Amino acid sequence: MMSDGKHTGNSRIVWATLAIVALGRLLTLGLYPLTDTTEARYAEVARKMVELNDWITPWYDYGVPFWAKPPLSTWLTAISFKLFGINEFAARLPYFLLAVLIAWLVWDWVARSAGPRAKREAMLTVALMSGTMLYLVASAAVMTDLALVLGTTLAMRGFWAAFKESDKESESSRPKEVWLLFIGLGIGMLAKGPIALVLSGLPIGIWVLASGNLFTVWKRLPWIKGTLLTIAIALPWYWLAEMRTPGFWEYFFIGEHWKRFTVTGWAGDKYGTAHATTRGAIWLLALAACLPWTLLLPFMAIGRKIAKNPQIQADAPASKAKRDWLIYLLAWGAAPCLFFTMSGNILWTYVLPALPTLAILVAGWLALDSRHRSVDAVVASGVLIMALLIASFFIKEQVADSWKSAKTAVAEHRVRATQQQPLLFVGDLPYSASFYSQGKAKAVLTHADLSARLANASAFVALTPAQVLALTPELKARLRLEAKSGAYDLFFFKRPP
Repeated sequence: MMSDGKHTGNSRIVWATLAIVALGRLLTLGLYPLTDTTEARYAEVARKMVELNDWITPWYDYGVPFWAKPPLSTWLTAISFKLFGINEFAARLPYFLLAVLIAWLVWDWVARSAGPRAKREAMLTVALMSGTMLYLVASAAVMTDLALVLGTTLAMRGFWAAFKESDKESESSRPKEVWLLFIGLGIGMLAKGPIALVLSGLPIGIWVLASGNLFTVWKRLPWIKGTLLTIAIALPWYWLAEMRTPGFWEYFFIGEHWKRFTVTGWAGDKYGTAHATTRGAIWLLALAACLPWTLLLPFMAIGRKIAKNPQIQADAPASKAKRDWLIYLLAWGAAPCLFFTMSGNILWTYVLPALPTLAILVAGWLALDSRHRSVDAVVASGVLIMALLIASFFIKEQVADSWKSAKTAVAEHRVRATQQQPLLFVGDLPYSASFYSQGKAKAVLTHADLSARLANASAFVALTPAQVLALTPELKARLRLEAKSGAYDLFFFKRPP
C-alpha cells in the first residue's frame, strides 16, 4: 500500500478540481436569472418576508400565507437579502454555503473514523457527493432540500456517535455528538417538516432491527432530554404559525404530508400543481441524480486491485462493527427511495438526503483499490465533466435568453413605462415576474379579462407566442411589439381611440 505522503500527492488533483468547481459555482451565482417555478417562488417568498418584515408567516402573495413549507430556507434567503440586497447572488448564496457545510460535516465524520484510509475515504466521499449532478445543481439553486439534508446528516451522524465505542454506556461518558441527532431532527422539522423524522427514523429503525441493538439504543440515547431539545427548536414556530394563520396545521400535516404522497395528481395543492409520476419512479430518478457515477463507477471494477490492509481485521468485534456500519449506510441510502416508492407525487430532489451516505459507501469501496492514481483521475474527471456539462447548459440558456423566467420582460418594462402603465401577464402570474417587479406585476386570468382591463387604458403585457395567437383581432390590432425577451415577449397595448 502507498504511504500517506503519496496518498496526499495523488489526491491533490481531486482537491484542486473540487476547489475550482466550488469557486466557479460561487462566482457564477448571480449571473443567470431566478427561474420558474421553484427558484423564483422561494426567492419571492423570502423577498416578501423582508418587505413585510414578517419572520413568522411566509407569504405566497399579499394576504395569502405560504403553508407549503416551514421557514428555515426562507429565513436563510431573507437574511442574505438583508445583507447583500435583493438579487440572484444573495438568493442562492445560502444554498451554496449549506452545500459546503454538509460536505465538511461528512468529510470530518469520515476522516475521524478509525483506519489507515480514513483521510482518503473522506476526500473521496466529498468528491463523489459534490460531483453528482443533483448535488451540483442543488448547491446553487433556491429550494428547501439542502436544509433538509443538513438536518438528516446531523441526525444520522449524531445517532451513530452513540455506538462508536461500546464500553461508553454512562451518561457522563456519552459522546457529545449524540446531541446532533436531536438538533438535526429540529432543523429538519424547520426545513421541510415531519419528513425529516421519517428519513432519519426509517434507516435507524432498519439498522436497529437488523443489528439487534434495540436495548442498546434505548440505553445509550438521552431520549427525554433529546426530545425536549428537538421540541424546543421546532415547536415555537409551528405554534406561532397556526396562531397567526389558523388552518396551517391541517393543510401542512394532512395535505402536504399525506395527500401529496398518496394521491396521484393531488388537486388540493394551493401553490401549484402536484407532480403526477409513476409509482416506483424514484429509483430511476436516483440513478439520474447520481450521474456521472452511475456510468463511470462500473468501469472502476475492471482490473480492480485490492490494497493490503495492515490492520488486523480477523477479530469478531471488528468484523461486527464493520458489518453494523455497512448496514447503517445501506439503510440510510435506501430510505428515501423506499419511502417514496409508492408515492404518486415525487421530484428528483427527494433523493438528496441519500447522497452523503451513498458517497460514503462508494468511497469506502474505492479506497480499497490500490490504483490510487487511476481512481483519483476518474473521480476528478467525473466532477469536472459534470460541472462543465451543467455550465454549458447555463451558457446555452443565457446566450439564447431562453430561461424560464420573466426577468428580461420586467427589465424591458421598467425602461419603457413612462406613465405608470402596468405590466400584465395572462393566466397565473409567474413567480419570477413578481420577484423582479417587487410585487408590482399583475395577472389577468383570461383573454376576456385582458380585454376588459384594456378597454379604456394602455398597458404593457408580457405574452408567450401561444398567447399572442389566441388574442382577439381587436386586441391584435392594438398591440405593438416592444421587445423579444426570452420566455415572454413584451407588448404595448395602446389606449383605444
